[in-house]
Amino acid sequence: MRKIIHIDMDAFFASVEQRDNPELRGKPIAVGFDGPRGVVSTASYEARVYGVHSAMSMAQAKRRCSQLIVVPSHFDKYKEVSRQIHAVFHEYTDLVEPISLDEAFLDVTDNKMGIELAVDVAKEIKQKIFERTSLTASAGISYNKLLAKIASDMRKPNGIFTVHPDRALDFIGKLPVEKLWGVGPKTADRMYEMGVFTGEQLRQISHEHLVQVFGKMGHVYYDFSRGIDNRPVVVAHERKSVGCERTFLEDLHIESKIIIELYHITLELVERLERTDFKGRTLTLKLKWDATTQITRSITQDKILRAKDDILPLAKQLLKDTDYHDRPIRLMGLSVSSPDNTDGNAEPKPMWIEGLLPFKED
Repeated sequence: MRKIIHIDMDAFFASVEQRDNPELRGKPIAVGFDGPRGVVSTASYEARVYGVHSAMSMAQAKRRCSQLIVVPSHFDKYKEVSRQIHAVFHEYTDLVEPISLDEAFLDVTDNKMGIELAVDVAKEIKQKIFERTSLTASAGISYNKLLAKIASDMRKPNGIFTVHPDRALDFIGKLPVEKLWGVGPKTADRMYEMGVFTGEQLRQISHEHLVQVFGKMGHVYYDFSRGIDNRPVVVAHERKSVGCERTFLEDLHIESKIIIELYHITLELVERLERTDFKGRTLTLKLKWDATTQITRSITQDKILRAKDDILPLAKQLLKDTDYHDRPIRLMGLSVSSPDNTDGNAEPKPMWIEGLLPFKED
């Protein structure tokens, strides 16, 4: 049986800023752009008490926490600290799957140190990270990625939690469905309508019905509710794209609501681009009207797409190129692709393409 660890740094960007500036320690801070269109990248735990969280507009964050201190992002610094953290991972195993600058999966089944218990590996990794960076991390341990990921959230900050195989079904059964990987707010709302609020209740729904309601993700939810996740830890590979999408509880047909949703999806996309340090030049809009009808529109630019002010106008431009007025929209998504690894002397020209791209559910 595999031994999987999920390491997640605690409020990473904010913790780095508090580490480097003693005046910020113990105070509510938000890392991000301080302006009318600013977005929270990471909130310190002191700020989270007030309901401040990542991807929230900075204006809303300030309303929730009047004493909030806004700190600009320093990504070069975060990347350097991330390199230190990942160096620790590789002292124990080469089976490391980076998720972002501040989290990763590790397969320590056959680790370099010959340590039998995964919990002992996790303790050593956490200790070394703290010694080298003065930052804390939380660790989740189990026999697959699903359970390790959930476990890492159970004892935050600076905690360790293990889900043993003989307790997995009971553990999942008591979880709210929104804690399961791949269950976003809209999917959770649909499950609530079905009377499904916990993993145990989800487990009572037939495989056939889950697929009927949720499509291909129904297979995933069926397995996850039973603690089944056979995905391997994938060694670092070049990320092809970063995206996010929303499935709406009620189909959207009012233009103002469609634009508002597009704005919020853009904010979420910008936050994911920052966390993954992804640089791409192609923006893709995905619209889905029903179970069988969807369309994508894409545009490639000659500059990196990272900021909201760059992405939102393009997203609106792509939206206008569809017949979104004609049919209610069930799902909307945005993604950035075309990684910035081209020859610096090349002169890419803007171009339109159309096709189908895979997006992460919810």
